Amino acid sequence: MCTALSMIRRGHYFGRNLDLEGSFGEGALVTPAGYKLPFVREGEYGGYAMIGTGILQEGFPLYFDACNSKGLGMAGLNFPKNAVYRGEKAGMLNVAPFELIPYVLGRCATAAEAKALLSKVNAVDIPFSEKFPLTPLHWIIADREMCFVAEPTAEGLMLYDDPVNVLTNNPPFPMQLENLLRYESLKPDEPAQSGDALNYGRGMGAVGLPGDWSPKSRFARAAFVLRYTECAEDGEVTAFFRALNSVAMPHGAVKLKEGVFEETVYSCCTDTDRGIYYYTTRSNPAIHAVKLAPAAGDSKPRFYPFATSADIIFDN
Repeated sequence: MCTALSMIRRGHYFGRNLDLEGSFGEGALVTPAGYKLPFVREGEYGGYAMIGTGILQEGFPLYFDACNSKGLGMAGLNFPKNAVYRGEKAGMLNVAPFELIPYVLGRCATAAEAKALLSKVNAVDIPFSEKFPLTPLHWIIADREMCFVAEPTAEGLMLYDDPVNVLTNNPPFPMQLENLLRYESLKPDEPAQSGDALNYGRGMGAVGLPGDWSPKSRFARAAFVLRYTECAEDGEVTAFFRALNSVAMPHGAVKLKEGVFEETVYSCCTDTDRGIYYYTTRSNPAIHAVKLAPAAGDSKPRFYPFATSADIIFDN
């Protein structure tokens, strides 16, 4: 399970929590501009540079989330029992789920371009390999002008405008938006605070928001935090991570079975204006950064393993 956000303040920031019971050995992954990727049914293509989280397999960047050099971000989130991948369809762009992020980010400079492209895409049921089978996913795509969600169904790839700039997991996106109507603090005409905060305690505007880690609850909580987050000068990155922390899963809180827990494996934030990717991991909350710019002279993707040892600074 996961939570993704697109935050627009002075700049545009895009990122997510990855919540799983283990790691894939993922790290920061940079693909230089023009690097030709062999798509299964759509031939080779080399487009915009991109940076994000993923693993590198046989020279192919398997991105979990990424942003390109034009400021467009895209993340794939778990969508179990709802994602439907279809067979190949004539007259459509047949793209495998593992290809979708580099396929879109390599070609599109804006979310509007991405939406037009995805309206022609058929998410085809082709896995990367036996080692990496099909994963049920849906995607959030955003720039500073637009945010939308793409969900693969039996009818095709459904595209929904995302007015709250948030995505979690199940249920399907229209049901997530409908669920938000339950919360007064998220209605457009309601103030951020309700009641007498001085007499009854501060933070009253969040009364009634759910505190559990189910996808619907995380969606509502993240939408609230993102809507009301104020950024101090030069504090956007920190504010973004604080928003992600509000829905992060601590180890031990979400039990899958005896001795197995789902937790937030990593959190990331990309400053899409400057091309800087920031991340923290479950064992290292310090913010580390990787720049997209050095990839300009590279001919192949570069993989930067995550820093997983805690950075502890002594002041005495």
